[in-house]
Parts: sequence; C-alpha cells; structure tokens
Amino acid sequence: MKPIFQEKMGGHQTIDVRLAPAHAGWRLDRALAAAVPTMSRERLKTLIRSGAVEAYGTSVRDPATKVKGDEHLSVAVPEPAPAHNVPQDIPLTIAFEDEHLLVVDKPAGLVVHPAAGNLDGTLVNALLHHCGGSLSGIGGVARPGIVHRIDKDTSGLLVVAKTDVAHEGLARQFAAHSIERRYLAIVSGVPRASQGTVDAPLARSASNRKKIAIVEGKRGKRSVTHWKRLDVLRDAALVECRLETGRTHQVRVHMASLGHPLLGDPVYGRAGKTHGKLLNDLRFHRQALHAAELGFVHPVTKIRLSFASPMPADMQELFKALGV
Repeated sequence: MKPIFQEKMGGHQTIDVRLAPAHAGWRLDRALAAAVPTMSRERLKTLIRSGAVEAYGTSVRDPATKVKGDEHLSVAVPEPAPAHNVPQDIPLTIAFEDEHLLVVDKPAGLVVHPAAGNLDGTLVNALLHHCGGSLSGIGGVARPGIVHRIDKDTSGLLVVAKTDVAHEGLARQFAAHSIERRYLAIVSGVPRASQGTVDAPLARSASNRKKIAIVEGKRGKRSVTHWKRLDVLRDAALVECRLETGRTHQVRVHMASLGHPLLGDPVYGRAGKTHGKLLNDLRFHRQALHAAELGFVHPVTKIRLSFASPMPADMQELFKALGV
C-alpha cells in the first residue's frame, strides 16, 4: 500500500503509512524504508530518533523496535532547514559520475560537511553547486549525499549518493564492511614486521572528546585495520592500510597504537627533531594519509566498481625527502 501524504501542518508534512502483514517482526527503520521507498533508511532513522514517528498516537524513538505488521504509522517530515547548505562554486575532482552517485577525489584541507567552525566552503557546499537538486536527502538532512567521510586533512576518494536508493544501497555495504578501502600512510619509525592486523575497539576518549581511543567493553566499536609495510624510509615507512571497518580516525589511532603514528598528525603523533624540521621545511602540516583505492558494488546497476587515486604531490614530496 502506498503511503498517503497529508497537508503540511506546523512546519512539517505528515506521511500516513500502512505496514503490510509481511513486515511483522521487522525493525521499524527497515519496515518504513520498504513502505516509503522515496526516503533512505538513514534519514528515517534520524526521524525516528527525533520522535517524528508515531504508532497508535505514541512516539517511537528506537529504530530497532520490532513492528507488528498490518498497522498504521505516521511520519512527520520537517520542512527543509539546511542553515548552511548553500551551493558554492568550489572545484571538484570527479573520478566517476552517473545519475545515481559520484566518486570524488578530495584534496587535503577540504572539510566534508558543514559543522561548527566550518559553516561553508565544504564538500557538501561544492556538491550542491555541482549536482544542483540531485543529492540524496537534499534539503531534509544536514549532510545531503554524504554516505561516509574522511578527515579534513586526509586526501583521497569517497563516494557520494545522488539518490536515496543509492544512499541506502551504499549504506548497507558500509554496514556489511564490504566496501574496499585502501589507504597509503607515511608513519614515524619502521615497523619490524612486514605486515599485521590491528583488531582494537574504538570509541571517543572519555578524557578528551576530540580524540578517539582504544577502549574495552561495550563502549568500544569493533575496529580492524590490516596493514602492510611497502617501503622503508629514513626513520619512517610507507604503509598500506586496508580497512575491514571504517571508524573515525581508525588508521591514525591504530598505527599510533603500534608506536608508529602518522607523520604530521597533530593529534596522535609527535614529530621528533629530524621529522619536525623536515615537516616544517616542506610546510607539511597534516597527517600523511591518503585514501588511495575505493571499491564497491554499484547499488543500482550491481556492477563492481573500483577506483584508484595517486599519492598527492605533498605526500610524494615528503616520501622523496625521506628516501634512504
């Protein structure tokens, strides 16, 4: 049964949804995504948590709530209020684009989405200019099109969704850890082993909310990085990191936990005298990290796609300067 859109009232539009009997036992967010295919599951999760979904006149705020099936729900969709999501003509390097998604090669220094301290001049602002009205969740979410992100001072590839269907399909792949992500990092010191795996749960640090830390217990999310030493440099090494999971600052924290923080990392690293002088001479003031490869199954065409980005000029210069 198709959802019924009611008149806009009180700054929002109400959608009446009748779940099918077959939805019984499903998670609420999954059932709503099936019943309202024009909205992504991620957006519906946000609406559920905000209290915008009602069942029998009562708000349901847990996306994991099991539904009974053959029941009526209402979803209050707020009017778009993207305070800082304005189109800006910022140059983009596009590795791939079709009507469903695009792959961007992000330069270091570009913030992915507006937030406190970076209200514009972000990738989202650039995408709104480039894509016009074609981005997933546009106008209804704070980060239209953004399925995943990489840090401001990390360069490299990320995929952006143009449609909610593409967003949902990509989000499922990220959740299943089936997205291929390969990073290149220049680390301090030379790892004794040629390769290894860091399997250490991560969460926001209890003592410093701006940092991520390895934590034990339920608070930590499983985080796995497979690393491989590619080149031995002068008291440094070029390392390949393949992500099994994709947590905030994962590569930076995991490599630092091995005693080999990324060169230039202002949060988890500490440059010695030699590296500090070199980094200053090269004006290299970011973590030496580049998202070099990205692979996934196209959520609509089902074709396997793979993209590669060469190491950017500043990291190449640092690599050459550290050459043995």
